[in-house]
Amino acid sequence: MESYKREFIQFLESAGVLKFGDFTAKSGRKIPYFVNAGEIKTGEQIAKLGEFYAKSYLEKVGNKKTVLYGPAYKGISIAVSSSIALAKNGLDVPFFFNRKEAKDHGEGGIFVGYVPKAGEEIVIVEDVITAGTAIRESMENLSTLEGTKVAATFVMVDRKEVGKGGVKSAMAEIADEFGFPVYSVVDVYDIIEYLEEDEKNAENVTRIKNYLAINGAK
Repeated sequence: MESYKREFIQFLESAGVLKFGDFTAKSGRKIPYFVNAGEIKTGEQIAKLGEFYAKSYLEKVGNKKTVLYGPAYKGISIAVSSSIALAKNGLDVPFFFNRKEAKDHGEGGIFVGYVPKAGEEIVIVEDVITAGTAIRESMENLSTLEGTKVAATFVMVDRKEVGKGGVKSAMAEIADEFGFPVYSVVDVYDIIEYLEEDEKNAENVTRIKNYLAINGAK
């Protein structure tokens, strides 16, 4: 395993972002592990997370200037920290996020921060994709911005689970449906490989593998 992947998984686990047990995903699936960016609670942690996203951005997108979109609520801090990390690497990109409910006074609308203009490209930063539900909600919101397009989506972990069609992964379905790539820092098989390095993780490894046998993309 590449060293940065191990470092990232260790970071997620130490910060409480990556947990093992019994959880229910937004898709309704019962899952044996959970990835929750909401557990990031300190300046040092969110700065570190932003650095990993920035590294992935620069590897996949390069120095191309886009607009970062962080879906409320967990995506907000990811967008902010990623933009700061990119700025430290010489790429100053604007960011924005959505309100859960449209504001009918003041500036109004559902977006806060920079509003992309026609011809500009947007990059969505999310914590994780399970069945693609949250991304589809984001695309519905972003469809109100005329003349813009989504260039890519970045997430922490690719869960490698089937999407709505029951064959392809949710990330592959999103890519096919909307025509942009979805990148992840690590995937569930990286997590399994990491866990297998310590025998005490045997039960979690077995539970995740059993889950993927049913819900994993073919």
